[in-house]
Amino acid sequence: MRSSLPRGLRDNNEGMRMRLLSLAAVLAVTLGGVSAAPADNYPSKPITIVVGFAPGGPTDSSARILAEKMKDTLGQSVIVENQSGAAGTIGYNRVGHADPDGYTLYLGNWTVNVGAVTMFPVQFDPLTGFEPVALLTTSKLWIVARKELPANNPREFVAWLKANPGKANAASVGVGSAAHVCLVDLANRSDTKFQYITYRGGAPAVQALASGEADFSCLEGGQTLALYRSGKVKIMGVVAKTRWAGAPEVPTFEEGGVSGLELLFWHGLWAPKGTPKPVVEKINHAVAKAFDDAWVQKRFAELGHTIPPADQRTPEALYKHHKAEIEKWWPIMKAAGIKPKGS
Repeated sequence: MRSSLPRGLRDNNEGMRMRLLSLAAVLAVTLGGVSAAPADNYPSKPITIVVGFAPGGPTDSSARILAEKMKDTLGQSVIVENQSGAAGTIGYNRVGHADPDGYTLYLGNWTVNVGAVTMFPVQFDPLTGFEPVALLTTSKLWIVARKELPANNPREFVAWLKANPGKANAASVGVGSAAHVCLVDLANRSDTKFQYITYRGGAPAVQALASGEADFSCLEGGQTLALYRSGKVKIMGVVAKTRWAGAPEVPTFEEGGVSGLELLFWHGLWAPKGTPKPVVEKINHAVAKAFDDAWVQKRFAELGHTIPPADQRTPEALYKHHKAEIEKWWPIMKAAGIKPKGS
């Protein structure tokens, strides 16, 4: 059917229609590139890894070792930012609120992502509020005692606790920390009772043991190995199913008759929720490349940390491991009066 419009108006109308179609095509290409651009260009500026603890501790050291090598793969500086306080949850919340673009990451650990999230006001669910990037290193805990304590192995130690019910002083590092929950599990599994003295961090707890102020504690092997080697403290046993390569002469509590006593101190790397999957994959690849580096392997060995095998370095492996740890430890914490949120 012929249009009733004059020919000139028909030509102008057709020209406008073609221009609108061209503009729509350009917009479609542009908008389609918006979601792809962050991944294609990532990273185009420095990346920040937030650590919820002061400089110098094992978590801070882990972040700095990884950052040093991740920058080689990513082609950008990787900066470690310390935001200590509230058992690591201040840094945790800061990253949760960050833009989901891969430029702000959180390096957490058991104490924050299993323990502290039940004790402090956090604004993001530990399992669903972040994008898991990679499971990082693990380290073994052991029972460290003052050097005058009259026991030398797990069996003698448990016997001493039972002979002195409620009299021993255990140095705890904050309520809900790995050290605290380890001690709670020790009491449960060995059927013993003792008192808890809470310290603000691992360093004051170690000092209390070295001075004889406290009787024992549950601490990282790498953190206290030098004190053990110098004879300033005793080691009662490793809190794991297998012995620790850093001190293979020290027996496990499993060997000493305390079945099931095992708490591995682990680290993980997370990004804000909604970070594009291709960006997460690039960061994960940089972590994997760092772990393959001989210098990185040597540095973590010096810390007493174990690098996970290649098939355990994925985002999925971190999520699965984190979920299993929560399912294992939250009921134990709840039974001890350390109540997770919503309980």
